[in-house]
Amino acid sequence: MELNENARIDTSQVDDRRGSGGGGGGLGIPIPIGGGRGGLVGLVVAVVLALVGGGYGLNSAFNDGGEAGDNTALEQRCAAENALEQLDCRNTLYVNSIQAYWRTALPQAFGEQYRPTRTVFFSQAVSTACGQADSGVGPFYCPADSQVYIDLTFYRVLADQLGAAGEFAQPYVLAHEYGHHIQNLLGTNEQVRRQQQRDPGNANALSVRLELQADCYAGAWAKNATGTADDTGQRIFTSITEQDIRQAIDAAEKIGDDAIAERANRPVNPDEFSHGSSAQRREWFTRGYDTGDPQQCNTFTS
Repeated sequence: MELNENARIDTSQVDDRRGSGGGGGGLGIPIPIGGGRGGLVGLVVAVVLALVGGGYGLNSAFNDGGEAGDNTALEQRCAAENALEQLDCRNTLYVNSIQAYWRTALPQAFGEQYRPTRTVFFSQAVSTACGQADSGVGPFYCPADSQVYIDLTFYRVLADQLGAAGEFAQPYVLAHEYGHHIQNLLGTNEQVRRQQQRDPGNANALSVRLELQADCYAGAWAKNATGTADDTGQRIFTSITEQDIRQAIDAAEKIGDDAIAERANRPVNPDEFSHGSSAQRREWFTRGYDTGDPQQCNTFTS
């Protein structure tokens, strides 16, 4: 993977809430794995289901998107010559690419106009329209405020504790969360939530289909990422290699429900899956990548 050093990093697509001006690159406390909340970071089933379903079950006292951050320090870092050496600037550029893709792909594939949203960088805890969350939730999308949330320390956990160390794992994670934004724009999230309410015994299976579709949408973006450009027409990626795609697939596999259960020394029970098995996640990301067509991502009929 090679990013274009001449591409403009649009920090307006990010809301930096990591402290005053964003502070030193977003590296906070290490995030523990396993233990009290029943699973690995980012895959706490009850919390993830609540967030994907619109925030139900989280602290209802937090009913807005929280205070806006201060992007001043982020803007300065991302305007510097060494911007692409900075974790937060690279991730901002990944967000730029993902949204540039969907700005064209959504109307082409589904006849709907894309509505941009922001990614919130936070440290340790954040207030959202879906409730209050902390870093232990991992990256997530909140349908109630249409924003993606991530504590960038998650990538350390992904690399050091889950074994997905490849750089391209990072844009895969963001593209997956933006897949949920697409589902929100198309009404898929709400349809699934209603189905889960009507058929609670099938709630986990429906959640799996939702997550696999987001993986497929991430694959479709990856296929087309080298065609995305900034607002001046500069390409964002100059190259994406097969090794990069293998890194994304490796990350998808490492966070499959069966892989998570095995790593936590828990029984593998498909009835409890919320995101899909490693094989399913690999299959659907690959389908999105091989076809490059989000219309091929209907996990609800396949």
